[in-house]
Amino acid sequence: MANPLLLIADDDVHICQLLSLYLKREGYDIHVCYRGDDALDAFRAEQPALVILDVMMPGLDGWEVLSQIRQESQTPVILLTAKSETQDKVHGFDLGADDYVAKPFEPPELVARVKALLRRSVRQEPVTETLEFPDLLLDHVAYTVTQRDKVWELPPKEMELLWFLASHKNQVFTRDQLLQKIWGFEYYGDSRTVDVHVKRLREKLLTQAEAWQIKTVWGVGYKFEAEG
Repeated sequence: MANPLLLIADDDVHICQLLSLYLKREGYDIHVCYRGDDALDAFRAEQPALVILDVMMPGLDGWEVLSQIRQESQTPVILLTAKSETQDKVHGFDLGADDYVAKPFEPPELVARVKALLRRSVRQEPVTETLEFPDLLLDHVAYTVTQRDKVWELPPKEMELLWFLASHKNQVFTRDQLLQKIWGFEYYGDSRTVDVHVKRLREKLLTQAEAWQIKTVWGVGYKFEAEG
């Protein structure tokens, strides 16, 4: 069986060399690009199992590369960037990033995140393909949410988080539990990642309906509260 191929796109040669060294030791094949347009071409030609993508690159920036990838594929993408502000994380997650690592970083941490995302990407599909609540329909196959007459095509992690909570309605989960269930890591996750995704879901699924809501359980975490 061939080793999983990872695409690293960063204009910093030293970072690319360092990541390649660590990831090759773990048994991955590596394709490196230093420009955003080259990364997009390589993604389409090579079909990597995962992409590590810097935001600030010549050619196309990482935001545009990520946007193009998400129009074509649900391949896991880790954003690797010096931008660590909350609004940049929100923008990256909104475009469909699976994880976000700020520079400077420890290579073993990034390797752990790569392994976690690859484990999640080969998970079994759920037996149930849709979930329905008053004025709300979740389609796990199409990654869409229909609320009344509005259809949302959600980024992967937003959909997975909403699906998990809705399929365990009225159960409370801590942020750490949600990190482990959705992102697949316990020790390297930032609990603010969960908060950002919940915030985005609430902004999109703003509703006056009393039949369901994503509810904050103060001091604990979140739950999808629904009648029935």
